[in-house]
Amino acid sequence: MKKYLITSRQFYTDTPAVFRKILHERIKMYLPEFVLYRDKNNPDYALQAEHTVETCRQFEGVKSFIHQDPKLAHSLGANGVHLTSKQFDKIKMAKDLDLEVCVSTHTIEELQMVEELCADYATFSPIFPTPAKGEAKGVEGLKKALTSVEKLKIFALGGIISDLHVKQLQEANPYGFASIRYFYEDII
Repeated sequence: MKKYLITSRQFYTDTPAVFRKILHERIKMYLPEFVLYRDKNNPDYALQAEHTVETCRQFEGVKSFIHQDPKLAHSLGANGVHLTSKQFDKIKMAKDLDLEVCVSTHTIEELQMVEELCADYATFSPIFPTPAKGEAKGVEGLKKALTSVEKLKIFALGGIISDLHVKQLQEANPYGFASIRYFYEDII
């Protein structure tokens, strides 16, 4: 099962050197195959996004994704872009920029639409209870989601904070799991 590390300002700082150090440590510790730079409030978003791409390049097999901005992802040489569930209209543009595309989804209908629009990946959430993200779908809901599409690679997301959660996900056999807190459990 692939690992998708999502950054959060809660566990980083706006100081570039500190951000890079922490991100490097987390990648080295957990060896995720995917890293998403996501920070909705950083005034230096483009700079930190660039640092994410550069840090990921130091590790073989780690793909860098930038949140919401296909043009920035392309200009930085990121592997992909992660779009929100309100950005389905940007999938084609991102694909035209030769980016891999991951899209946030919360329903089976959204998953099917994202697959039809030729996204490469989707997150499906929330699987487990998580603050302010609605009712958890559980492993059974994830299983239904996985059988609703043919080619789309699905990352389970939401409330995944421990190895026990990851073990429970294996029953459904998603492509992978995405998380913020799982990758910082030792410092929470």
